[in-house]
Amino acid sequence: MAATLLPTLSPPVSRAAAAFLLRRAPLKPSHYVHPPSTLRRLLISSYPAIPAMCPLSTMSSTTAARAVPVRRDLLMLGIETSCDDTAAAVVRGDGEILSQVVSSQADLLARYGGVAPKMAEEAHALVIDQVVQKALDDAKLSESDLSAVAVTIGPGLSLCLRVGVHKARQVAKAFGLPIVGVHHMEAHALVSRLANKDLDFPFLALLISGGHNLLVLAHGLGHYIQLGTTIDDAIGEAYDKSARWLGLDMRKGGGPALEELALEGDPNAVKFRVPMRQHKDCNFSYAGLKTQVRLAIESKNLCTEDIPVSAASEEDRQSRANIAASFQRVAVLHLEERCERAVEWALNMEPSIKYFVVSGGVASNKYVTTRLNHVAGNNGLQLVSPPPSLCTDNGVMIAWTGIEHFVAGRFEDPPAADESDDMQGIGHKWAN
Repeated sequence: MAATLLPTLSPPVSRAAAAFLLRRAPLKPSHYVHPPSTLRRLLISSYPAIPAMCPLSTMSSTTAARAVPVRRDLLMLGIETSCDDTAAAVVRGDGEILSQVVSSQADLLARYGGVAPKMAEEAHALVIDQVVQKALDDAKLSESDLSAVAVTIGPGLSLCLRVGVHKARQVAKAFGLPIVGVHHMEAHALVSRLANKDLDFPFLALLISGGHNLLVLAHGLGHYIQLGTTIDDAIGEAYDKSARWLGLDMRKGGGPALEELALEGDPNAVKFRVPMRQHKDCNFSYAGLKTQVRLAIESKNLCTEDIPVSAASEEDRQSRANIAASFQRVAVLHLEERCERAVEWALNMEPSIKYFVVSGGVASNKYVTTRLNHVAGNNGLQLVSPPPSLCTDNGVMIAWTGIEHFVAGRFEDPPAADESDDMQGIGHKWAN
């Protein structure tokens, strides 16, 4: 689901999350055949909204002395509230999912035609306690059984993120648990390692959601090179807006609704232009394609605001289906073209790559994964994508990423009893 990113969050952040966040180096308009030298050695630094953390060697003596449980015995609670779903899960250190709970805001999305940050925050606050408690109950555990708590710290809607951080800190403080701050997009990448135990570094990852498109070369845990990103709107945003303009039922999500309607249409009926073909890089742009969709709807005089697709005439419905199918073909063709170049760049830097990971909410789209599977196969790579329930935002991916970093010794001490759980208090502490 589309979300405006507000990078103003300063929660307790693990070194792992700080390490993942990418310092973007703008690409010059050029005719690169291989990745520019600035990208070859682009190691990640801290996200501008999150102060850089000290090296692991300077971790506090309390943290350094803490005994990390044997991996099988490690129990991680994961909390995710970055956008429009309230999610929590408990995952064992070996990857066994003990519980997974998601509270959807589908009715709010349908009512407002997208994510309304203040409404989303209030919805998170109303259910966060019940969601976390159900995750513990389903796992047949209490907070005292946990090894640590992992929580999404960004990117996302700051109002929503603070709800999850506040809850995570409450639990960690009350039960003396270490806390791991998780970067949302890294979690989308690493959850594939839970789903596919053979997946090892290095690998190429395409992360596609409502708020982000990212192409990264994953060298190792916390060590990523950004090959491409969206310069305006992400593909998930384009799916959502197009679905709303076509009068689709947003309660099932814009992406799934549009994919379903596209099955009835002719993908060549509307001649949309493929974005950015003149740019020889790996970046994405969907703002222009969105505009093309809106103009196509207007040119056919479709009354999509007043008449939902379920009430449309047969001719009207076919016109909408043709637009949906044509949009999807071009939107995914843009993905294919950028990924083809990214594969070339990645193999140039890391010839040992065997896997192409595709994750994020849009990865649950069957048309998308089918087309990208061709890209992988044509380049001798194996496509790896989590099951649909782990593609969309969920607590499992946060818990698993927390486990990966916790085992590596990257976590924060339990919050002190006198520490504030609000965002300002957290941000002030880490700014010093």
